[in-house]
Amino acid sequence: MARVCSICGKGPVTGNRIIRKGLPKKKGGIGLHTTGITRRRFLPNLQSIRIQENGGVRKRLVCSSCLKAGKVVKG
Repeated sequence: MARVCSICGKGPVTGNRIIRKGLPKKKGGIGLHTTGITRRRFLPNLQSIRIQENGGVRKRLVCSSCLKAGKVVKG
């Protein structure tokens, strides 16, 4: 099952997890140093709900922002 909203098409987004070591200059240190960068994924907040679609009721994955905006009619 794909992690994609069936209404707006919102899906996973990639980013970085950055590990830093040291005391910031603002606090009297010599500054932060990056010691590791790892790729990570930001997943959308998908909910499996029953919605009305083409005259019938179907179970779909819908993101919470579409639910809050009222873009779907629950079945």
